[in-house]
Amino acid sequence: MVRKILTFGDETLRKTSKPMQKFDLRLWLLLRDMADTMNKAEGVGLAAPQVGILRRVVVIDVGDENGLIELINPEIIAQEGEQEGSEGCLSAPGRRGYVKRPNKVTVRAQDRKGKFFEITGEGLLARAFCHELDHLDGILYSDKEEYEIKDDEEEQK
Repeated sequence: MVRKILTFGDETLRKTSKPMQKFDLRLWLLLRDMADTMNKAEGVGLAAPQVGILRRVVVIDVGDENGLIELINPEIIAQEGEQEGSEGCLSAPGRRGYVKRPNKVTVRAQDRKGKFFEITGEGLLARAFCHELDHLDGILYSDKEEYEIKDDEEEQK
């Protein structure tokens, strides 16, 4: 089921999400809905607060060999390097900002069954990890942007 994506200005996006305690059918349905919602919106990541659920749940798919990545209770445990560039958000349609992020990030999280795992991403995947995990703490990319990119500065997708 495709859910409504909250947009900038909605107070829910500024709240801190709570850890997932139960790894049950309700979580699995949320993960499915989030993936459906992200795909329909043609995004590369979606955090539960963006669909009004204040839980530490993220889905990411940057179109690489990892496919759909589901992260429950994720935390960044290592980061290195730096990248900078254009970043957008499904909660801010039509807007983009110039943001600096680490170039390589390792995340420790749980899967849909509660098992812990680690995953490392570079480039776009590292950017997506940072962006989506920020959502879990009520942080938006616009809080970190150096400047907003106007339509004439960069061609929109």
